[in-house]
Amino acid sequence: MEQQQTLTGKDQWKVLKRLLSYTVPFKKPIALAFVLLLLMIGGEVAGPFLIKIFIDDYLTPGIFPFQEIAALASAFIVIQFGNVFITYFQLLKFQQIALNIIQQLRIDVFKHVQDLGASYFDKTPAGSIVSRVTNDTEAIKEMFVSVLVGFIQSAFLLVGIFIAMFILNVRLAFFCLLILPVLFVIIRTYRKYSSVFYQDLRERLSQLNAKLAESISGMGIIQVFRQEQRVSDEFGDINQQHYRAGMKNIKIDGLLLRPAIDLVYILALMLVLSYFGFTSLDIAGGIEVGVLYAFVQYLDRFFEPINQVMQRLSIFQQAIVAASRVFKLMDHQELSPAHPEKSVHHNPEAKIEFKNVTFSYDGQKDVLKNISFTANPGETIALVGHTGSGKSSIINLFMRFYEFEKGEILIDGHSIKSYAIEDLRKKTGLVLQDPFLFYGSISSNIRLFNADITDQEIRAASEFVQAHHFIDQLEDGYEHKVVERGAAFSSGQRQLIAFARTIASNPDILILDEATANIDTETEEAIQLALKKMREGRTTIAIAHRLSTIQDADQILVLHQGEIVERGNHQELLKLGGLYHKMYLLQNNKAEAMEETL
Repeated sequence: MEQQQTLTGKDQWKVLKRLLSYTVPFKKPIALAFVLLLLMIGGEVAGPFLIKIFIDDYLTPGIFPFQEIAALASAFIVIQFGNVFITYFQLLKFQQIALNIIQQLRIDVFKHVQDLGASYFDKTPAGSIVSRVTNDTEAIKEMFVSVLVGFIQSAFLLVGIFIAMFILNVRLAFFCLLILPVLFVIIRTYRKYSSVFYQDLRERLSQLNAKLAESISGMGIIQVFRQEQRVSDEFGDINQQHYRAGMKNIKIDGLLLRPAIDLVYILALMLVLSYFGFTSLDIAGGIEVGVLYAFVQYLDRFFEPINQVMQRLSIFQQAIVAASRVFKLMDHQELSPAHPEKSVHHNPEAKIEFKNVTFSYDGQKDVLKNISFTANPGETIALVGHTGSGKSSIINLFMRFYEFEKGEILIDGHSIKSYAIEDLRKKTGLVLQDPFLFYGSISSNIRLFNADITDQEIRAASEFVQAHHFIDQLEDGYEHKVVERGAAFSSGQRQLIAFARTIASNPDILILDEATANIDTETEEAIQLALKKMREGRTTIAIAHRLSTIQDADQILVLHQGEIVERGNHQELLKLGGLYHKMYLLQNNKAEAMEETL
């Protein structure tokens, strides 16, 4: 897991500025929202002032001129009803802006995740990434939707209230200003400690998601090996840590949010009432009741936005922490290998050359050492070797999943780095040992949203790889629903659909990574002919553990500890009597032993 870093006040300000930069495209809607906000604030401030006029000018003297009082009452009613509509539209506008901002932020995060190199996903749990893109952006959304709007609204309201207070009584308004340093100390103390606690809380939530995603993906293994209790204990331990982090937040919220502000409010109210009480003794006739009423109303309305700000400060702190995690992901520079936007090479012959390629995943231990070979157009090159010999690493480099610094990989005499990634992937068909099927239908999995592939071509590709027979027997045929990862199909059926997907795209280069490993012997025999037809006219690189599947390869490369130790065709390698010969005998002996057992 990533190390937690406490956000300083400077760090939080940088995060906030970066978040606010997302508001730039919405200048006009924001300006309209602010105009509505000012009108709403004006209505909030005007209400108590009109009541003060009624009390002091009409109620206290006992003078009730109908027209003047009716005008005053009408103005008050119009302001209140107008405020309802203005408040609705300004909140609607602000929240619409906020949701648009979060939508753009999520798109930016997801696009960046798609650009990250394979090495990042090797080291980072999928659940942790999901937590960044969903949970953390949701926390940011709450900040834009409720916090910033509430902060802005409260700030304008406080300014309006203080202006009204100074109009009513300058001296008492100055006394009320003494409250601000106390409130500032409370807010600063809360921000200092809650930042640490929320950082811990978000990290625990990320760990929960990572453990949950891992457990669901490996549920079959967990159940087979009776690991339910161990996994449950581990999940419970992380959940307990999340609970403790949550309780820390609850305690500081309970102490420094509403209770502390309410205490300051009570002290301020005592100050105001005491001031009016003492000054009334020195003034003939006492103070105006309307002024007292208005001051108490303004004081109450002054602390209400303060309470709202403090309540939202909790959401604000969560959002700032969440945003720092999202921006950390967006700033991660472990990107996929660089490539030009457009290729300058056309009419490919699909000649592949590896020249002295050396590669390391961690920069310390080389998993490939001076790999050199040539695959001429239409030839099949087979890679064999024990686990960890470097077969898949060759495929990973050719597919540009990882960057390499030593050596060259050429296609038709041009560096693979000079090809646009879209062109490279378009001309290359990859079939993995464990094919991935997406939620949808069989036809959508074969087409993969390529509108240029027709239904007839999908059917033809399926017939070519012997997949049409089992697809046609399904209730909905090619529109049969595929659940997550194609779990309802056998491994052989998933592989056949993957073959059809590759053939439908009509690639110039074919990459087979243990493509028949998960297919039963009967199915394997049925598709060997299809594979042979697939390879015709295509340059093919095939990884194989079962040597029987690559005996007709034009060249077989035997890898051991990242080096090519033998090369030749099947018969040449058998005559050599080396590692390939030993592997062949071992597999044949196992096959004969199984036949005898049966």
